[in-house]
Amino acid sequence: MRLRYKPNAIPEMKENDRIFFYPRDMKGKWQEVFDNDNPIHLEIGAGKGDFIIEKAKSHPDINFIALEMNTNAFVIASRKIKEEELKNVIGLIDYGEELTEAFGEDEIDHIYINFSTPWPKTKHHKRRLSHPRFLERYQKIIKNEGIIEQKTDDLDFFKDSLKYYEDFGLEILESNYNLPEEKSIVTEYERKWRERKKPIYYAKAKF
Repeated sequence: MRLRYKPNAIPEMKENDRIFFYPRDMKGKWQEVFDNDNPIHLEIGAGKGDFIIEKAKSHPDINFIALEMNTNAFVIASRKIKEEELKNVIGLIDYGEELTEAFGEDEIDHIYINFSTPWPKTKHHKRRLSHPRFLERYQKIIKNEGIIEQKTDDLDFFKDSLKYYEDFGLEILESNYNLPEEKSIVTEYERKWRERKKPIYYAKAKF
């Protein structure tokens, strides 16, 4: 369902010092922002922030960056970050295509892509966040042996993603065609599919 347009979303988020807009001057400096040397985990397409917020609350020793372009969705995440007073979460309004402009080499330890658009048409496959075009970008910012995790409800997209990872030279650590609920941080979106008894597909791979 398309989110209602929120005209005050951008001004509201600009009042939150944990939210950054197209931060080209922060490349290679994110640990300075967090003021520690903890590992940095990046979620690409964070939506309303359900996943990253729960991750951050349960892992205070890890820094989390939530990247999203949809300001109507992410203003909700911004509010949660502020309300929870989470110091290990930063929000980023930016384009996935421009990751190498926002992050330096070896700056990221772990990447999450949860329920990203499957782009079923062949001519649109290069837009998929698991496509080799994006894997090349991830490889430039993630540390050696860094991890990527993916969840999706689309089987064809999942199968293609596994092939992308293998062809790119990643090591598949886990592939699950029906991820148990107890092994997942269940977001509002994921809950909808689980209630319909639809399987959740999960992959974990190492660069």
